Amino acid sequence: MTDDSSWGEAGRPGLVKAVTSVSNPTVKEIRALTQRKRRAETGLFLAEGLKLVADAVDAGWKVETLVVAADMMRHPVAGRVAATARTHGALVLEANNAVMESVTRRDNPQSVVGVFVQRLADLATLDPADATVWVVLEGIRDPGNLGTILRTADAAGATGVILVGDTTDPFGLEAVRASMGSIFNIKVARASLDAFLAWRVGFRGPVVGTHLAGAVDYRTVPYAEPGMLVMGTEQSGLSERLAAACTHLVKIPMAGKADSLNLAVSTAVALYEMRRGKLRL
Repeated sequence: MTDDSSWGEAGRPGLVKAVTSVSNPTVKEIRALTQRKRRAETGLFLAEGLKLVADAVDAGWKVETLVVAADMMRHPVAGRVAATARTHGALVLEANNAVMESVTRRDNPQSVVGVFVQRLADLATLDPADATVWVVLEGIRDPGNLGTILRTADAAGATGVILVGDTTDPFGLEAVRASMGSIFNIKVARASLDAFLAWRVGFRGPVVGTHLAGAVDYRTVPYAEPGMLVMGTEQSGLSERLAAACTHLVKIPMAGKADSLNLAVSTAVALYEMRRGKLRL
């Protein structure tokens, strides 16, 4: 059912429409946001699931469209989220199961999907010293790892995550899902290596990178805040230029036969060590 009493203009209540066809143009546009190219073109992205969508709305992220399964419209949380989205001018679609499956590309779809406007911090406007810890990720390719690191950075009280070079998209479905809503809570910035190195010049705190050539146990570094934790990929580690920009190159000791840790795990280990003196658990 279409609510004809609403306007759908910015700053005014949005429309509520029932949609039952997977060939609906709006449904097709939402489905296209699973592709990185389309996300880049539109500046939009998807969040799936009631918790993630509610977290984004509560954090003040701009929602363009909300798709809600018809049987969830009377759910108290889903109803509140839909009402808030509509108040801010979003289109709310009441969808059947076929549409939900089409939008999510899954047989067992989530009951709520939101289309949000991407929000990236501008590195040039950020004060590198105005922070607890910046987590710097060079060339990270795995979206699950990125989402997990965003969640860990949020939990540890880091100020933000800076993506350097050619990286996976932080607004891809898997990364957003793995962040468990933390992508809506901390700053995320993207920069070329040259731009990051120029920004880092004025930073006077410890810049700690994990590196195969690191000879220092990560637990022995004199950490201070603000600080930076710099991580490379599992395959190739840090580039020579970024490693040279670090004040400390460290290693995480391996007691067993494994010669490395998953990137998200090693980031968590090092980040909590950096913040250990500040956290009161």
